[in-house]
Amino acid sequence: MRSTVIDRPIDEVWAVLRDFNGHDRWHPAVAESTIERGQPSDRVGCVRRFRLRDGSELRELLLTLSDADTAYSYCLLDTPVPLFNYVAHVRLAPVTDGNGTFWHWESRFDTPRGRERELADLVGREIYEGGFAALRDHLAAGVTP
Repeated sequence: MRSTVIDRPIDEVWAVLRDFNGHDRWHPAVAESTIERGQPSDRVGCVRRFRLRDGSELRELLLTLSDADTAYSYCLLDTPVPLFNYVAHVRLAPVTDGNGTFWHWESRFDTPRGRERELADLVGREIYEGGFAALRDHLAAGVTP
């Protein structure tokens, strides 16, 4: 689990994050992404197939998406990293002391015995914390969805 505060209004942050297929435009680990079968990226049940910069390919399924709650959840279907039963939740909330956004990103997963800490650190640092920093830069650059 990781969380942060983004110094941007929640509507701006949500406009970027709610696009389940948009992470290749802001996350440094993602090289390219597509939604399978041409479905909309906000349809629960859609599957995104993406390639990381290292060439690895992954597939993730959108489980829930709520504009009212500014939240979504997804699970890993295929990954070269041994993360089993991986389910993640992203939730945004307005920061009432200013005009920022609280971003909570968490997941639960199983790993091979002895690799729990290594893989939890990989997800937490490289994916979540790396994503926080990259989204800040993306929004600061004035890029709109």
